[in-house]
Amino acid sequence: MSSIDRGTAIAQASAERLQSDATANGPAPAPNRRWRPAPMLQASAALHVGVLGLTVWRPHLWPWTLAAMIGNHLQLVGAGLTPRSQILGSNWTRLPQAAAASGQIAITLDDGPDPEVTPRVLELLQEHAVRATFFCIGERARRYPALVRACAAAGHAVENHSDSHSKAFAVMGPHRLRLEIERAQHTLAALTGQMPRFFRAPAGLRSPLLDPLLQRLGLQLASWTRRGFDTVNPDPGKVLHRLTRQLSCGDILLLHDGHAARTTGGVPVVLEVLPGILSQLSARKLRPIRLDEALPCPA
Repeated sequence: MSSIDRGTAIAQASAERLQSDATANGPAPAPNRRWRPAPMLQASAALHVGVLGLTVWRPHLWPWTLAAMIGNHLQLVGAGLTPRSQILGSNWTRLPQAAAASGQIAITLDDGPDPEVTPRVLELLQEHAVRATFFCIGERARRYPALVRACAAAGHAVENHSDSHSKAFAVMGPHRLRLEIERAQHTLAALTGQMPRFFRAPAGLRSPLLDPLLQRLGLQLASWTRRGFDTVNPDPGKVLHRLTRQLSCGDILLLHDGHAARTTGGVPVVLEVLPGILSQLSARKLRPIRLDEALPCPA
């Protein structure tokens, strides 16, 4: 039996029922929210207005006003290049306090689905009765729809990781940015019957244009507490150490079922690391949950 067949067979009957429900009822839409700019963005807008007024009133001060503008833009760019930054808008780097207080933790997997790795990840999660959150790329979801349905049918959350995972995501204009997110949103909703509630930017990099779009689409930005760099590090021991060192309640762990690095033996690193993570979570009595289970108002 191929790896795709094994992954799909994990919950074949449930997948068929899920698809039938989605066809009959359509995906449940996420609630739209009115955009409320982050304090930093409000301050930046006020600075632009003030600098413009001061330049018109005192033109000879233009070197100082220009320097202020450049400094502000550099600060915004720096925030966008820092995946765990909160400056540009709401960003989950940990689970909310209530979830952390209950001993909960979240395992998230990016860049899938992958026909070789994702089915084996699903098997490992099923063996430990653990539910995770898969941040899927729209293009790959359309290429391997059975794997996306298998993730959802097995009880895992399927969330939005952009449509193409473009390296230029952080510098896209408003129109292209909207298409990149909305196309993946509709693809994943059509496959699972549930509109994604979370978004993770490719590599965690973004611009100030992202937050208003996510709020309009009812999406919550999520990054991570710990990452093991399992797309570039071929040493499972080092990856496991990075992910589990000082592991605590409320952490969001980042792994990859897509673009996974390989060990010297050719095994995807995530498949070597995941059993160790699950064992440590059990030993420390930490309960893995889906990200959407920690929302104040679950879908």
